[in-house]
Amino acid sequence: MEPETSKKILLVEDDMDLRTVYSTVLISAGYDVQIATDGNMGLEMIKNSEWDLLLLDIVLPRADGIGILKKISEEKLKKGKIVVLTNLNNDSIITAAFDYGTDGYLIKSEITPGKLVDEVAGFLV
Repeated sequence: MEPETSKKILLVEDDMDLRTVYSTVLISAGYDVQIATDGNMGLEMIKNSEWDLLLLDIVLPRADGIGILKKISEEKLKKGKIVVLTNLNNDSIITAAFDYGTDGYLIKSEITPGKLVDEVAGFLV
């Protein structure tokens, strides 16, 4: 599914292999992908750059994803859709993510790179 315009995606992911796979498939699909490798870098990029979709891991060095979601909510930093992309399939974490304004929650182990592109396209319509 091709995006109509070059939508900006901010990917906050500390795992180098996953970061490479996700960014490669999203760029190939026509998206403009910016990458943050830890929570603090992600928060700075959330504050200081434009984005249409935030793909956010929960387990991150220097600042966890739930803490980032809380900051986004408290400081009204939401500029686009927010999708958590993590391997944490825990009801309390999922509830907290949605309580802080997450638009979607994807489990990494249940999603192929191609399916991620389809999911992203669905959130950006």
